[in-house]
Amino acid sequence: PTPTPTPTPTPNPTRTLAPTPTSSEMISVTTPTPPVIPETNTATPARSATPHGTHATPARQLNPQVHMFYYAWYGNPTHNNGRYVHWNHEVLLNRKDKQPNPRLEPPEDIGADFYPAHGLYSSLDRYTLDRHMREIASTGAGTIAHSWYPAHRDDRQIPGEDKGYSDRLAILLLDVADRYGLKVCFHLEPWEGKTAVDVANDLRFLVDTYGGHPAFYRYKGARSDRALPLVYAYDSYQIAEKEWREVLQPDGRHTVRGTYYDAYVVGLLLNQRDVLTLGRAGFDGCYSYFAATGFTQGSTPRYWPEIQRRAKEQGLFFVPSVGPGYADLRIRPWNTPNQRSREEGAYYDRMWQAALALHPPLVSITSYNEWHEGTQLEAAQPERVSRNSGYRYTDYGSRAPDYYLLRTRRFVEQVLARTEEKR
Repeated sequence: PTPTPTPTPTPNPTRTLAPTPTSSEMISVTTPTPPVIPETNTATPARSATPHGTHATPARQLNPQVHMFYYAWYGNPTHNNGRYVHWNHEVLLNRKDKQPNPRLEPPEDIGADFYPAHGLYSSLDRYTLDRHMREIASTGAGTIAHSWYPAHRDDRQIPGEDKGYSDRLAILLLDVADRYGLKVCFHLEPWEGKTAVDVANDLRFLVDTYGGHPAFYRYKGARSDRALPLVYAYDSYQIAEKEWREVLQPDGRHTVRGTYYDAYVVGLLLNQRDVLTLGRAGFDGCYSYFAATGFTQGSTPRYWPEIQRRAKEQGLFFVPSVGPGYADLRIRPWNTPNQRSREEGAYYDRMWQAALALHPPLVSITSYNEWHEGTQLEAAQPERVSRNSGYRYTDYGSRAPDYYLLRTRRFVEQVLARTEEKR
């Protein structure tokens, strides 16, 4: 893709990195059986000394209006039937032939420009989930946006026998999040053939299955006198506006509005013009997600004030997404134009400052652990070099491995202070 406000298509992505609307019409149960989770921590050990951030202390106060995108799609041989999951990501070669993309070979070569300081963990490992929730709570962010597929779906990096991985993990994630006072909302991922009616069915499933859990997130917004579930709809533009209206407008044939399953539905915004489309479709809000400034207008802070103004005109709220940088050359070796240096933390600071200047009702963070795209706040191992390929992994430079977690806490405290002022 090219780093312009209107992105170009990205072939074979893990998640669609460079979406392109095809027309003005495009925008944008059964209770699962919980998995058996081993109690021991057997993630691949880091080669360096014990990493920073292991003993993160919870923040004095959590802010549930700060949402952190979270990915529970990783696996290792100890916890995942002898195989790696997602760490062995495909190398997306951006070619026209239909030959399969090669896969990276962990533990030395993984699908990330950085190497996790805590090793190649599995999302099925209780120790890992506990550490993750403890670290997120230490930042003061109060809500996790869990990347979620329904039980019969998953992204292409998940082996066929593990379909439904993210849904099977949802109840465990809710349980562990609750221990730290965190809430969990759902980041609805796209899949081939998905319709707006499928989203309505997903909302019914999520409310029926997880809505009674104390960690299930509900948002008290202006549209309803009661707190409602909130979901992010990634790649929402892939579904036609007229389809969304049938689900999100009060007079739609399959509407969830005014029903037990009503929710705040937040659509992905790429460009300023998307605000009008999202408003007509019946969305409640829009979010920018991408952590690469200049990649879309939505991901570029200088456009945020105008996006927010237009959103208010349409009755929408705007959720800016902040991130520490962007790095995905290990899985997209052709994507040099969209790389964004962390600048020793200065890049992250600028995004936060721009978000705070908006006084938005919600702020989202991309991300706690999206390692493939290098947006993670989680600790990275310094000076790691592959013993097989000689690949030298990027690290956080002069900053400590847990620097971005600590830095996030500083900005979340500013959000809390402003919230207190309004009261």
